Amino acid sequence: MSKDISIGELSRRTGVKVTTIRYYESIGLVPPAPRSEGKRRLYDDRAVDRLGFIRHARELGFEVDVIRELLDLSAQPQRSCAKVDAFAREHLKAVASRIERLQALKKELETMIRSCAKDRIAECRIIDVLSNHEHCVSRKY
Repeated sequence: MSKDISIGELSRRTGVKVTTIRYYESIGLVPPAPRSEGKRRLYDDRAVDRLGFIRHARELGFEVDVIRELLDLSAQPQRSCAKVDAFAREHLKAVASRIERLQALKKELETMIRSCAKDRIAECRIIDVLSNHEHCVSRKY
């Protein structure tokens, strides 16, 4: 097991910015690293694995609180995965809902673009729709 990995090296190995690593430590998502005599943070392979897990979960859109619970659950390999499955299913519903809203937004933008006279701003459908903010407020984008 590699030890004495600097925060910069941890950042390079995981693709997570140093400031984000420090933030994750400050909120308890990553345990505080032991320090060298020179007060440098020192990490090991477990930190690389944990941070990789966190980064991947964030890329998938999981919230920090859910990731914290997923990390806690991953430390209990004999436990039922029902709660993990529930988190994933709930997140999938949220993603599907967001996709639906984004598709409606795409359709509206396409309609605006098709309707644009492309001549003068005074006749521009895009500006007209954007100026009429009540039109957009009633929709849930």
